[in-house]
Amino acid sequence: MFRRVFKLAAAISLGLATAGTVQAATCGNNASGFDAWKQAFAAEAQRAGVGQRGIQALMNAQYSTTTISADRNQKGVKYALNDFIRIRLGSLDGFAATGRKRVQSNPQFYSSIEQRYGVPAGILVAIHGMETGFGRTMGSVPVVSSISTVAYDCRRSSFFTPHALAALQMVDRGMLSPSQKGAAHGELGHTQFLPGNAMRYGVDGNGDGRVDFYNEWDALASTANFLRQKGWQPGQPYQEGTANFRVLNEWNAATVYQQAIALAAERIDR
Repeated sequence: MFRRVFKLAAAISLGLATAGTVQAATCGNNASGFDAWKQAFAAEAQRAGVGQRGIQALMNAQYSTTTISADRNQKGVKYALNDFIRIRLGSLDGFAATGRKRVQSNPQFYSSIEQRYGVPAGILVAIHGMETGFGRTMGSVPVVSSISTVAYDCRRSSFFTPHALAALQMVDRGMLSPSQKGAAHGELGHTQFLPGNAMRYGVDGNGDGRVDFYNEWDALASTANFLRQKGWQPGQPYQEGTANFRVLNEWNAATVYQQAIALAAERIDR
């Protein structure tokens, strides 16, 4: 899973302004302090408004060695564009053909999303395919355990702590099962949102009155909302050098990822 750039205003969005005056849970670099950290973090979470369901999910969380291994072995994206496409997509034409079939299976949905957010179907479907193979591989690590592990780990604790609190809030609100699985760093659902961004940008895409990132339509509508909120300009081009292409950097910081998305989306939208 490639690292994303998410500029999360945690203290505002998660109501943590008052928590700063209380000593934070102490981070660690191995499993030995995780249980003690959970106890301290539970108190922080309660002060941030997390209820009993979320606290119980935290107490049941396990230190994830899978997450730590993935975090320690991140190498970034160093492929040339053609190699990246071959490895991740197989081929642009084959990937786009699959993407067009998905759009054709529910054209009314994609049309309504573009009308509301201005993001064309090709971009959403390309992201969906790139992130999880159109929902086939959404991760195998329990989300609460993985996001709690990287919040506890000293390497990037300050970045992941707001996302851990958000995951617990999602459990409270029924947006996330306590045992739901996702990617190694807590990314969840069809398009792999981090929990804080799921809370901020999540919308109900299928009209059932709830937001569920493991529902394809909710996840895609939320992805469109994210891009629009980050500056996507409706009706404008999105190839390299355009303002909309720059918005893709908010989703993923790897240039080859952005290039592949734009090229695949162009073929899907034809």
